[in-house]
Amino acid sequence: MKRISLLTLLVFISAHLLFAQQKKEAKKDTYTPYELLSSYYNTNFSPFKKKNIYVGLSFSLADKKLQNTNYLFQEVIDGQRLNYDLVAKVGYYTGNYGMAGLNVNYYQNRFEGTIFRDPDTLQSNSITRGFAIVPHFRSSVPLTPNERLSFFTDVGLSFGMAHNLKRETKNHDDVDKQFSKDYYLGIGISPGITFFAMENFAFEMQLNVLGYQLHISETRKNEGPLSREVRQNVNFNIDILSLELGLAYYFGSKKMRRGVG
Repeated sequence: MKRISLLTLLVFISAHLLFAQQKKEAKKDTYTPYELLSSYYNTNFSPFKKKNIYVGLSFSLADKKLQNTNYLFQEVIDGQRLNYDLVAKVGYYTGNYGMAGLNVNYYQNRFEGTIFRDPDTLQSNSITRGFAIVPHFRSSVPLTPNERLSFFTDVGLSFGMAHNLKRETKNHDDVDKQFSKDYYLGIGISPGITFFAMENFAFEMQLNVLGYQLHISETRKNEGPLSREVRQNVNFNIDILSLELGLAYYFGSKKMRRGVG
Protein backbone atom coordinates (compact mmCIF):
# COMPACT_ATOMS: atom_id res chain seq x y z
CA MET A 1 0.00 0.00 0.00
CA LYS A 2 2.86 2.35 0.76
CA ARG A 3 4.27 1.81 -2.75
CA ILE A 4 0.85 2.52 -4.32
CA SER A 5 0.42 5.71 -2.27
CA LEU A 6 3.92 6.90 -3.16
CA LEU A 7 3.30 6.20 -6.85
CA THR A 8 0.00 8.13 -6.72
CA LEU A 9 1.74 11.09 -5.09
CA LEU A 10 4.49 11.12 -7.73
CA VAL A 11 1.94 11.04 -10.56
CA PHE A 12 0.03 13.94 -8.98
CA ILE A 13 3.20 16.03 -8.57
CA SER A 14 4.34 15.29 -12.15
CA ALA A 15 0.96 16.28 -13.57
CA HIS A 16 0.97 19.51 -11.53
CA LEU A 17 4.49 20.43 -12.72
CA LEU A 18 3.63 19.64 -16.36
CA PHE A 19 0.50 21.84 -16.17
CA ALA A 20 2.52 24.68 -14.61
CA GLN A 21 5.22 24.34 -17.29
CA GLN A 22 2.68 24.49 -20.13
CA LYS A 23 1.01 27.52 -18.54
CA LYS A 24 4.39 29.22 -18.23
CA GLU A 25 5.26 28.46 -21.88
CA ALA A 26 2.01 30.02 -23.06
CA LYS A 27 2.92 33.36 -21.47
CA LYS A 28 6.35 33.94 -23.07
CA ASP A 29 7.81 34.30 -26.53
CA THR A 30 11.30 32.88 -25.94
CA TYR A 31 12.13 29.19 -25.56
CA THR A 32 14.62 27.23 -23.49
CA PRO A 33 16.48 24.31 -25.16
CA TYR A 34 14.00 21.90 -23.59
CA GLU A 35 11.03 23.88 -24.88
CA LEU A 36 12.52 23.93 -28.38
CA LEU A 37 12.06 20.16 -28.39
CA SER A 38 8.33 20.43 -27.79
CA SER A 39 6.17 23.55 -27.96
CA TYR A 40 8.21 25.24 -30.74
CA TYR A 41 6.54 23.00 -33.31
CA ASN A 42 2.96 23.58 -32.21
CA THR A 43 2.50 27.07 -33.74
CA ASN A 44 2.93 28.02 -37.42
CA PHE A 45 5.55 25.34 -38.13
CA SER A 46 5.47 24.49 -41.86
CA PRO A 47 8.74 22.86 -43.00
CA PHE A 48 7.35 21.63 -46.33
CA LYS A 49 5.63 24.83 -47.43
CA LYS A 50 6.05 26.25 -50.94
CA LYS A 51 9.17 28.46 -51.37
CA ASN A 52 10.99 26.93 -48.39
CA ILE A 53 14.67 26.07 -48.93
CA TYR A 54 16.29 22.80 -47.86
CA VAL A 55 20.01 22.22 -47.16
CA GLY A 56 21.33 18.82 -46.07
CA LEU A 57 24.52 16.89 -45.44
CA SER A 58 25.23 13.19 -44.91
CA PHE A 59 28.51 11.46 -44.22
CA SER A 60 29.59 7.86 -43.75
CA LEU A 61 32.96 6.46 -42.70
CA ALA A 62 34.14 2.84 -42.45
CA ASP A 63 37.58 1.96 -41.10
CA LYS A 64 38.26 -1.81 -40.96
CA LYS A 65 41.29 -3.71 -39.73
CA LEU A 66 41.37 -7.14 -41.40
CA GLN A 67 43.34 -10.23 -40.33
CA ASN A 68 42.98 -13.73 -41.76
CA THR A 69 39.68 -12.79 -43.39
CA ASN A 70 38.42 -15.13 -46.10
CA TYR A 71 36.78 -13.92 -49.29
CA LEU A 72 35.60 -15.91 -52.28
CA PHE A 73 38.89 -16.03 -54.22
CA GLN A 74 41.41 -14.74 -51.72
CA GLU A 75 42.30 -14.32 -48.06
CA VAL A 76 43.32 -11.05 -46.44
CA ILE A 77 46.25 -11.95 -44.18
CA ASP A 78 46.68 -8.44 -42.79
CA GLY A 79 45.15 -5.26 -44.17
CA GLN A 80 43.19 -2.08 -43.60
CA ARG A 81 40.22 -0.71 -45.52
CA LEU A 82 39.14 2.94 -45.25
CA ASN A 83 35.99 4.09 -47.04
CA TYR A 84 34.11 7.38 -46.78
CA ASP A 85 31.15 8.92 -48.55
CA LEU A 86 30.08 12.59 -48.44
CA VAL A 87 26.78 13.92 -49.84
CA ALA A 88 25.83 17.63 -50.00
CA LYS A 89 22.14 18.36 -50.65
CA VAL A 90 20.07 21.39 -51.60
CA GLY A 91 16.41 21.77 -52.53
CA TYR A 92 13.56 24.20 -53.17
CA TYR A 93 9.89 23.53 -52.46
CA THR A 94 8.09 24.23 -55.71
CA GLY A 95 4.79 23.45 -54.00
CA ASN A 96 3.49 22.37 -50.61
CA TYR A 97 5.10 19.00 -49.72
CA GLY A 98 6.92 18.83 -53.09
CA MET A 99 10.62 19.67 -53.49
CA ALA A 100 13.01 19.79 -56.45
CA GLY A 101 16.51 18.98 -55.23
CA LEU A 102 20.11 18.28 -56.19
CA ASN A 103 22.59 15.98 -54.42
CA VAL A 104 26.35 16.02 -55.04
CA ASN A 105 28.21 12.93 -53.84
CA TYR A 106 31.97 12.36 -53.44
CA TYR A 107 33.45 9.09 -52.16
CA GLN A 108 36.75 7.27 -51.70
CA ASN A 109 37.55 3.59 -51.05
CA ARG A 110 41.10 2.62 -50.08
CA PHE A 111 42.77 -0.70 -49.21
CA GLU A 112 46.33 -1.57 -48.18
CA GLY A 113 47.49 -4.99 -47.03
CA THR A 114 48.82 -8.47 -47.67
CA ILE A 115 46.58 -11.04 -49.35
CA PHE A 116 46.88 -14.70 -50.27
CA ARG A 117 45.57 -15.73 -53.67
CA ASP A 118 46.45 -19.34 -54.33
CA PRO A 119 49.31 -20.02 -54.90
CA ASP A 120 50.83 -16.54 -54.26
CA THR A 121 51.11 -14.04 -51.42
CA LEU A 122 50.71 -10.48 -52.69
CA GLN A 123 51.10 -6.96 -51.39
CA SER A 124 47.97 -5.16 -52.53
CA ASN A 125 47.18 -1.44 -52.70
CA SER A 126 44.07 0.02 -54.30
CA ILE A 127 42.21 3.32 -54.28
CA THR A 128 38.93 4.37 -55.86
CA ARG A 129 37.69 7.96 -56.08
CA GLY A 130 34.37 8.93 -57.59
CA PHE A 131 31.54 11.43 -57.68
CA ALA A 132 27.87 11.52 -58.61
CA ILE A 133 25.31 14.23 -59.35
CA VAL A 134 21.69 13.38 -58.56
CA PRO A 135 18.81 15.71 -59.49
CA HIS A 136 15.66 14.44 -57.80
CA PHE A 137 12.13 15.24 -56.70
CA ARG A 138 10.93 14.66 -53.13
CA SER A 139 7.37 14.19 -51.92
CA SER A 140 6.77 14.46 -48.14
CA VAL A 141 3.87 13.10 -46.09
CA PRO A 142 3.56 14.30 -42.44
CA LEU A 143 3.04 11.54 -39.87
CA THR A 144 2.15 13.90 -36.99
CA PRO A 145 -0.18 16.93 -36.89
CA ASN A 146 2.69 19.37 -36.20
CA GLU A 147 4.73 17.86 -39.12
CA ARG A 148 7.68 17.17 -36.85
CA LEU A 149 7.85 13.56 -38.04
CA SER A 150 7.29 12.80 -41.73
CA PHE A 151 7.80 10.19 -44.42
CA PHE A 152 9.32 11.11 -47.79
CA THR A 153 10.12 9.51 -51.12
CA ASP A 154 12.90 10.65 -53.45
CA VAL A 155 12.81 9.84 -57.17
CA GLY A 156 16.13 10.74 -58.77
CA LEU A 157 18.33 10.45 -61.83
CA SER A 158 22.06 9.93 -61.17
CA PHE A 159 25.17 10.60 -63.25
CA GLY A 160 28.57 9.51 -61.95
CA MET A 161 32.18 8.67 -62.71
CA ALA A 162 34.95 6.92 -60.78
CA HIS A 163 38.68 6.16 -61.19
CA ASN A 164 40.34 3.09 -59.71
CA LEU A 165 44.05 2.31 -59.41
CA LYS A 166 45.22 -1.08 -58.15
CA ARG A 167 48.78 -2.33 -57.62
CA GLU A 168 49.75 -5.89 -56.64
CA THR A 169 53.37 -6.83 -55.92
CA LYS A 170 54.69 -10.40 -55.90
CA ASN A 171 58.26 -11.43 -55.01
CA HIS A 172 59.23 -7.77 -54.42
CA ASP A 173 59.76 -7.00 -58.12
CA ASP A 174 56.85 -8.58 -60.02
CA VAL A 175 54.26 -5.77 -60.17
CA ASP A 176 50.81 -5.82 -61.75
CA LYS A 177 49.06 -2.48 -62.23
CA GLN A 178 45.44 -2.02 -63.19
CA PHE A 179 43.69 1.23 -63.99
CA SER A 180 39.97 1.50 -64.62
CA LYS A 181 37.47 4.25 -65.33
CA ASP A 182 33.77 3.75 -64.61
CA TYR A 183 30.71 5.66 -65.77
CA TYR A 184 27.27 5.38 -64.16
CA LEU A 185 23.77 6.37 -65.23
CA GLY A 186 20.79 5.38 -63.13
CA ILE A 187 17.35 6.10 -61.77
CA GLY A 188 16.17 5.18 -58.30
CA ILE A 189 13.50 5.45 -55.63
CA SER A 190 14.62 6.13 -52.04
CA PRO A 191 12.14 6.38 -49.16
CA GLY A 192 13.04 7.87 -45.79
CA ILE A 193 12.03 9.51 -42.52
CA THR A 194 12.54 13.12 -41.37
CA PHE A 195 12.50 14.04 -37.67
CA PHE A 196 12.95 17.62 -36.45
CA ALA A 197 15.22 17.60 -33.40
CA MET A 198 15.50 21.32 -32.61
CA GLU A 199 14.05 24.35 -34.38
CA ASN A 200 14.53 23.87 -38.14
CA PHE A 201 17.21 21.19 -37.82
CA ALA A 202 16.16 17.68 -38.77
CA PHE A 203 17.64 14.19 -38.77
CA GLU A 204 17.06 12.06 -41.87
CA MET A 205 17.21 8.32 -42.46
CA GLN A 206 17.00 7.02 -46.02
CA LEU A 207 17.16 3.69 -47.85
CA ASN A 208 17.86 2.91 -51.51
CA VAL A 209 15.12 0.43 -52.38
CA LEU A 210 14.47 0.32 -56.13
CA GLY A 211 16.79 1.32 -58.94
CA TYR A 212 18.11 0.82 -62.46
CA GLN A 213 21.76 1.44 -63.36
CA LEU A 214 23.78 1.45 -66.55
CA HIS A 215 27.46 0.82 -65.77
CA ILE A 216 30.27 1.24 -68.33
CA SER A 217 33.77 0.20 -67.25
CA GLU A 218 37.05 0.68 -69.16
CA THR A 219 40.07 -1.21 -67.79
CA ARG A 220 43.74 -1.44 -68.71
CA LYS A 221 46.13 -3.91 -67.03
CA ASN A 222 49.84 -3.05 -67.20
CA GLU A 223 50.53 -2.05 -70.81
CA GLY A 224 47.88 -4.32 -72.30
CA PRO A 225 44.90 -3.39 -74.48
CA LEU A 226 41.93 -1.45 -73.14
CA SER A 227 38.96 -3.65 -72.24
CA ARG A 228 35.38 -2.40 -72.06
CA GLU A 229 32.37 -3.78 -70.20
CA VAL A 230 28.76 -2.57 -70.36
CA ARG A 231 26.43 -3.80 -67.62
CA GLN A 232 22.81 -3.08 -66.71
CA ASN A 233 21.43 -3.73 -63.24
CA VAL A 234 17.91 -3.63 -61.83
CA ASN A 235 17.76 -3.79 -58.03
CA PHE A 236 14.88 -4.19 -55.63
CA ASN A 237 15.98 -4.85 -52.07
CA ILE A 238 15.74 -3.52 -48.55
CA ASP A 239 19.27 -3.58 -47.14
CA ILE A 240 19.71 -2.06 -43.69
CA LEU A 241 23.43 -1.69 -44.46
CA SER A 242 22.57 0.87 -47.14
CA LEU A 243 20.87 3.11 -44.56
CA GLU A 244 21.99 6.71 -45.01
CA LEU A 245 21.93 9.10 -42.04
CA GLY A 246 22.08 12.86 -42.43
CA LEU A 247 21.35 16.29 -40.99
CA ALA A 248 19.18 18.91 -42.74
CA TYR A 249 18.07 22.51 -42.21
CA TYR A 250 14.80 23.96 -43.55
CA PHE A 251 14.83 27.72 -44.22
CA GLY A 252 11.43 29.36 -43.77
CA SER A 253 9.95 26.58 -41.64
CA LYS A 254 8.96 28.87 -38.78
CA LYS A 255 7.26 32.03 -40.02
CA MET A 256 5.46 33.72 -37.14
CA ARG A 257 2.30 35.62 -37.92
CA ARG A 258 2.46 39.34 -37.26
CA GLY A 259 -0.26 40.87 -35.20
CA VAL A 260 -2.23 43.84 -36.45
CA GLY A 261 -1.44 47.00 -34.49
